[in-house]
Amino acid sequence: MKKSLILTLAVMIMTACAAKEPKVLITYFSPTGTTKSLAQELGTVTGADLFEIEGAQPYTTDDVNLGNREARAFKEMADKSLRPEVKGKPDKLKSYDVVFIGFPIWGDAAPNIINSFIEGNDLKGKTVIIFSTSGSSNLTNSFNKLKEQYPDLNLVEGTTLKRNPTPEARQNVINTLKEAIPAK
Repeated sequence: MKKSLILTLAVMIMTACAAKEPKVLITYFSPTGTTKSLAQELGTVTGADLFEIEGAQPYTTDDVNLGNREARAFKEMADKSLRPEVKGKPDKLKSYDVVFIGFPIWGDAAPNIINSFIEGNDLKGKTVIIFSTSGSSNLTNSFNKLKEQYPDLNLVEGTTLKRNPTPEARQNVINTLKEAIPAK
């Protein structure tokens, strides 16, 4: 009986030690640098790898001027069927268990390049945590639109970092996103 108990405890300890943390990739689209800053901070805290989602045709400051109805971003918001080409793909995507996707909210939705990224990469079987930056919008509407478009993906709603956050608010966003990573 004593040997059996010791053996059982040894197996439990070895199993616990052998459990691995999930491998995490943080992807983000950040034409102004705001989402990039958040992604980098989250990467530092979690030890995750980073991949910047960039347009094959880079986005300029004029392209993302949402006050200009002729801006590229405004045109993309008006036509959700547009799929801007993404420059590159993450290396070894298959090796990741969790993929964060971060973006600025444009017109209460994810920028179309996020759809291009999702459609151009195999994310099935992964936990995909969505996060955003925004001056005024929350993530919920953007998340719900993505969930409706990609029902086969395991999408998890993260949170939004609002414009001009206090250090405490920024830390709360980081903590919320870190806690969204499921234990493996």
